[in-house]
Amino acid sequence: MSERHEHKSTKTVINRLSRAIGHLESVKKMVEEGRDCSEVLIQIAAVKSAVNNIGKIILQDHINNCVVNAVETGDKEVIEELNKAIEQFIK
Repeated sequence: MSERHEHKSTKTVINRLSRAIGHLESVKKMVEEGRDCSEVLIQIAAVKSAVNNIGKIILQDHINNCVVNAVETGDKEVIEELNKAIEQFIK
């Protein structure tokens, strides 16, 4: 496992994750209340979009920090890890 490190966008990511979690809790409540399936699906799409956008922020931050540093120091392992992570992210 990699060492712990922070990026410029950590606070933004945490805030957006908190909002997405809250939104997902709202979707759960909608299902429990028996709300219209179409409404639930629309809200699930919004949660998916929010999570994808969080992933994009993390990816950009990783490229701007870790990958740039890896290129400067000749660390090819970081590039290989990035390729694996991108492959999983876009599935």
